Amino acid sequence: MQNDLAWIEMIAPDFLNTIRQRYLILQRIQWMEPVGRRTLSLELDLSERVLRTETDFLKSSGLILSSKSGMVLTEAGHEILVKLDGLMSDLLGFPKKEKQLASILGIDHVLIVSGDSDQQPPVLRRLGQLLNNTLSMLLPDGRNVVAAMGGTTMAAVAKELTPLLSRERQLLFVPARGGIGELVDIQANAICSQMAQNTGGEHRSLYVPENVSERTYEPLLKEPSIKPVLDLIAHANVVIHSIGDAMTMASRRQMPADVIEALKAKQAVAEAFGYFFDETGQVVYKIPRVGLQIRDLNDIPYVFAVAAGAKKAKAIRAYMHNAPHQTWFITDEAAANSLLKGATF
Repeated sequence: MQNDLAWIEMIAPDFLNTIRQRYLILQRIQWMEPVGRRTLSLELDLSERVLRTETDFLKSSGLILSSKSGMVLTEAGHEILVKLDGLMSDLLGFPKKEKQLASILGIDHVLIVSGDSDQQPPVLRRLGQLLNNTLSMLLPDGRNVVAAMGGTTMAAVAKELTPLLSRERQLLFVPARGGIGELVDIQANAICSQMAQNTGGEHRSLYVPENVSERTYEPLLKEPSIKPVLDLIAHANVVIHSIGDAMTMASRRQMPADVIEALKAKQAVAEAFGYFFDETGQVVYKIPRVGLQIRDLNDIPYVFAVAAGAKKAKAIRAYMHNAPHQTWFITDEAAANSLLKGATF
């Protein structure tokens, strides 16, 4: 496909540029609908004159509708946008970027969606849809125990999982770590519940405080209400997690002021699984939470990391020093470009 597109671009570059532009217009209308022409022109950095020409064409083709409240996609518009997704991945150069980034990060697979989730929240939906499709393609038939982490990104992608995942499969979602203490809707328990509900699977909850002393931690592992869930987590064959900015995560968890100062002093930039990392990937602090540890990921066949936005690039790079090689990393164009910037091959 890429070779074919290269020849087409050589002979008729305007053809591919037109497809790219019209795809992005349809995509942004879908994300922002109903949306006015002025707002859309600012979003796409196009003049209103150019945008008017393009939207008039899309309207005459039956792909969009326009009213006083703004432009929306028609059913045909939604259908063609879905069909264009695969082609646009090639047109935007994602396969090449995906291979390059996987090599840089030392993992097997990278998947990229267009956009910047920092500026365009609907991009998170695309991450979730891509995760759903990838899980549907990869997971074996039969029983799968899926350990999921919490967080805002995870909460967003959980909403995009579908019953497609449960075809020929029995799915059980369990929280990868204990984490009572965060906002309820982004706790791992709530996310596992959402995933189970959307896919027709089952879930189990783990009610364990996030910050516990070492003295409290050990007895918790033997509690009758906790041990069965920990056994399920230990036998998970799938892990889905995100990667957080260290200071953002410390603030969100309302960690003690002295710990936050220590994280700053040690130049922590990333957090995952309760571990805080500096830019070289060294662990500078660890929350003794119950559940999966970083080292456990090496023995789990399907590991999916979902993180996006240019602002997270430094955190992603730091964590990936510790990621198992079988990781599938799902991200957006902005984070990918930032990670690739200045890299050598």
